[in-house]
Amino acid sequence: MFDPATTALLRAVFDEVCEDVSRYQTGARAHVASRILEAATNGDTSPERLKQVGREALQDAPTTWR
Repeated sequence: MFDPATTALLRAVFDEVCEDVSRYQTGARAHVASRILEAATNGDTSPERLKQVGREALQDAPTTWR
């Protein structure tokens, strides 16, 4: 588990990276969240590094085509 400050950082980074992603694109949002959490678990807690990881995850996130 992360301390409250790290949890707040992760949430802020996720919100920033996904600000233009619809809340209905749950697959993409979950993919980004997973990658950010993975990076933080591995010790990457720099805000800039986490944003980079999140943006990279957003580029290869699953999409839904109709």
